[in-house]
Amino acid sequence: MVSRRTLLQAGGAALAAGAGGIFLSPQAGAAQPRSTEALLPSFGRPNRLDVADVSPLGGHDQLLLTTLQGVVNRREPRLYFNFDSDEVDLRWLPGTGARVTRHERALDLVARYRNEVRGAILHDPAVPDSVNVATTLAGLENAVAATAEQAREYGLKTLVDLRGRFDAGDVLATYRWQLDNLFPRCTHTLLAGLPPTRTVQTPQVGWREIARETERVRDSSNRQVRTFDVSAELSGGDGVYLRFKDSFGEDGWGASVGSVTVKADGRVVASFVPGTDAEAPYLFDGSNSAIGGDANRFADGGGYFIYHFTPPAGTGQLLVEADLWNQYLVSATATSPTRVEPFPYFRDYVVASRAMVVWLPPSGETGTLLDEVFSRVGPTTPYTGWFSNDVAGEWGGVDRASQHGIEVVPADFFMNGTVHAGVPARVSDKVRPKPKARLADRVHLTLTFGEGDNIQYCQRHMRTIWDDPERGSVPLNWTVSPLLADIGPALLAYYQSTATGNDLLISGPSGAGYTYPGSWPAGALDAYTELTGRFLRRTGIDLVYAYNQRSTTGDGWVPFDERVAGSYRKNTPLRGIIQSWETGDLQDRPAGMPVIGNFFPQGKAAEYRDGLLKHIEGWDGTAPLFVAGAINAWSWTPSDAAELVALLDDRFEVVRGDTFFDLMNQAARSTRR
Repeated sequence: MVSRRTLLQAGGAALAAGAGGIFLSPQAGAAQPRSTEALLPSFGRPNRLDVADVSPLGGHDQLLLTTLQGVVNRREPRLYFNFDSDEVDLRWLPGTGARVTRHERALDLVARYRNEVRGAILHDPAVPDSVNVATTLAGLENAVAATAEQAREYGLKTLVDLRGRFDAGDVLATYRWQLDNLFPRCTHTLLAGLPPTRTVQTPQVGWREIARETERVRDSSNRQVRTFDVSAELSGGDGVYLRFKDSFGEDGWGASVGSVTVKADGRVVASFVPGTDAEAPYLFDGSNSAIGGDANRFADGGGYFIYHFTPPAGTGQLLVEADLWNQYLVSATATSPTRVEPFPYFRDYVVASRAMVVWLPPSGETGTLLDEVFSRVGPTTPYTGWFSNDVAGEWGGVDRASQHGIEVVPADFFMNGTVHAGVPARVSDKVRPKPKARLADRVHLTLTFGEGDNIQYCQRHMRTIWDDPERGSVPLNWTVSPLLADIGPALLAYYQSTATGNDLLISGPSGAGYTYPGSWPAGALDAYTELTGRFLRRTGIDLVYAYNQRSTTGDGWVPFDERVAGSYRKNTPLRGIIQSWETGDLQDRPAGMPVIGNFFPQGKAAEYRDGLLKHIEGWDGTAPLFVAGAINAWSWTPSDAAELVALLDDRFEVVRGDTFFDLMNQAARSTRR
């Protein structure tokens, strides 16, 4: 049974990888989970913590420290770091209940704990993906991931030197070697997907704005080829960096580019379509963008993408012609705006768990290898981390995982997991009493903050907006991951204990881990809903915000069918499901389970209100109407929600989700009579 799985089993026998001269030592079994009911591992209760601020450090030093943290905390949680200037990590620190010793210099902790690691795994600066291989090896070898310079500076013995071992241009070969040679020794009850590198902003870069769309354009009606003169940036000596952003970052319709042509003194020196090999030499930073259905590159919200053009020496005029549409903001600079360094986050948890780390785009040959990775583990094995290619990677990656019976736990920015998983906390399993409400011929509206499947959101951004003083002034649903009961029980208990009567915690997509239930193999779906039911009962949650797979015709989501809804109804305590739908025109009861599609207007309060009014234009007011409104958690706050509710007229009644479904059921019964 799923609930009796033995988690984080021991690694296999020692392996000798002769092809690269890498010889690996045998290791003992990995850490044990908190109980047989756990899905994600714990490494014991933190009693004493050495705390330091690592936010000023670069990625190489943070990587060294987080892999050290994984080895040290596997035995007993003792290292805890603050990772950003917002100090969210420090807000959670008192809740650990541990005695705290603060250290001014985080890197001093390397010497303090050096005797607890066997040495260093040297990653190759020329091969970004070697950072992930080094992380996997660090977990297996009780080592840290480091550069050769760091190993010398801190007196760390070199256990494995990955320099020159892999080809930077052959990602498949790198991860194939790891799968064949390291995975047999790794835990088979946890997978990890982490980007090997991150892009960091260079401070004090001066951007010159050269074009901006000032109207809210959410279609291609403003599409045209626009010419930008970037000659003013030629004097910098490093070429020209051209950045495309969203001019209205809160509504999700940012700059979209269909083609680019660059002319130096009238001669074409570059011409490409996004997503092709021809684009690659010029795409300086595309990590915050995606490829759309029109062979276009786009970036919404706070995302962006940057092209770098280096014209021939002596160029006097440089023109960039871009096929451009939607809400664009275009800027130029002559200074390199970013640098690339190792991505250090969540590696403490991965190292402590002895999990294998990959970063395989879920399409093409890398997608095929990702399929093979998923096929090596059993149903309901969590894949922790994320996927490359942002939105496209999300749809493709989650769907591939679902087809193999794997749920995704977005965790790539979850910090200090080895500490938080072990903090004792009283997570309530009591379902909150629902407020009373009377069914009326009104628009019954419930509002839901999304993103709760994302445990890093629950740890970081949600804590920030949760602290908004306007929270509690209007009814709101807050999606959270029920898996926090394993990996962050004190975080979940904090939200439970500080919730007002207007705050309702519901499960994020689509229960115990992010998944598309309709894509699960027929024989494995019940395992997922049984797992979900177990965690919902542990956390007192009885509503879920859920996703399903996308339509093969590309025209939206697939509604839950009898098979999926029946599995939820049989195995979970759910009273209802809000399904991601965006147009709000789905309301059904497959297998007797009430399901309503969300409605997701764009913009902030006034524009959202206008979207609601347009949505109900055909309603004559002679019967109840139900609308499940979605709220963008990255751009809204409870203050924004309160502003929206104040703008609504008497036709609307805003209620919590539990009351909402109770009223829906009342309406269904009255209709049947």
